Amino acid sequence: MVERSHVTADGPGVGAIRISTALRRPAGRFGDRAFKFVIAGGALLVVSLMLVMAYELVRTSWPSLGRFGFNFIWSSEWDPVRLEFGALPFIYGTLVSSVLALVLAVPPSIGVAVFLVELSPGWLRGPVSFLGELLAAIPSVVYGLWGIFVLAPWMQQTVQPFLRSTLGFLPLFQGPAYGVGMLTAGIILAIMVTPFISSVTREVLAQVPKTQREAALALGATRWEMIRVAVLPYGRSGIVGACMLGLGRALGETMAVTMVIGNRPEVALSLFAPGYTMASVIANEFTEATHDLYLSTLIEIGLLLFVITLLVNILAWLLVWRAGRGTAAGARE
Repeated sequence: MVERSHVTADGPGVGAIRISTALRRPAGRFGDRAFKFVIAGGALLVVSLMLVMAYELVRTSWPSLGRFGFNFIWSSEWDPVRLEFGALPFIYGTLVSSVLALVLAVPPSIGVAVFLVELSPGWLRGPVSFLGELLAAIPSVVYGLWGIFVLAPWMQQTVQPFLRSTLGFLPLFQGPAYGVGMLTAGIILAIMVTPFISSVTREVLAQVPKTQREAALALGATRWEMIRVAVLPYGRSGIVGACMLGLGRALGETMAVTMVIGNRPEVALSLFAPGYTMASVIANEFTEATHDLYLSTLIEIGLLLFVITLLVNILAWLLVWRAGRGTAAGARE
């Protein structure tokens, strides 16, 4: 489709031909539709993979679900010889080690992020950021080897005796010092999730508008008060999301935890005692599961880990949404 141009005041109006924008609209609409279908297909593929994975986990764990029912979650017995199984020690070990890792990792992670964004000189920011992100690239089995040969002996000879002598009146720090155990696994996990939390938190704090800082300083706030009042509340939703990302990473970690947690299926209040996680028991005993019920039980543990991880992500979404609403409300005020 073509149309003649109008006669301008500056020229004789020779009727120059120009391409109408209507000529390009069909091609543009086709590109938009194709892009929409590709993106929708990618999203549908992700949802389909999740549904197929959930279906297969339920299908292959159905013998265990039918045999033990909900009692499987609350039972502590784990006897492959008599085919009596309970997942409580593994659920307990997974949650305790992950929460302990989060408690140990969040303060230094936020501190590192605040230092790099607000306090660090320019020449130091790049190397520290690179070294921090390099921790995330180390394979988990390397962390496990370091935990066995370095961290566990140090915990057994120094840290656990000190904690027992000073805080032994608490049930958390009672019992023999094995070196391996829940506390050691929590420390390993804390080291592993720190790069993820600090990296995301750093990016969140870097996006805080400069006017937030300038407004706080103009009102007479010190640098620390400016960070506490203006910067951290503004990035609260992103910080919560970073913490939940670290928790999800800790829940699914396998090799490093398997090598230092002790791998004993029991529920003990002491952090010095050995424990077991859901990922660890699957990695350790999957090749030994010769009976169909035994194999189905391990797959059901994988289903429980899948559900717990899904619930953690839903909780993270709710916390980020709520924190984001609080930040927006504070900005409007």
